[in-house]
Amino acid sequence: MSEISITIQTADHTKKAEVSLGVNSTGEDVLQAAISNWSLPTDTDYSLVNSVSGKTIKSNSSLRASFIRDGDVLEVQPVLVAG
Repeated sequence: MSEISITIQTADHTKKAEVSLGVNSTGEDVLQAAISNWSLPTDTDYSLVNSVSGKTIKSNSSLRASFIRDGDVLEVQPVLVAG
């Protein structure tokens, strides 16, 4: 399995990690690892956005299928619910 090196960060840029992940990892895998490692609130929904391309990564799509490349920055963004 191939790996890619990317940066994952929170939307407010307070948490940041450079990681190597398998290209078959999914957006959900990345989100769950970030939520767990950074102790993010679990009662919030999050999306994963490639800040280089501006595209949202679908939770069930692999990094390969989402065209994630070495050096890309993926941002964990809380999904805001209007109320």
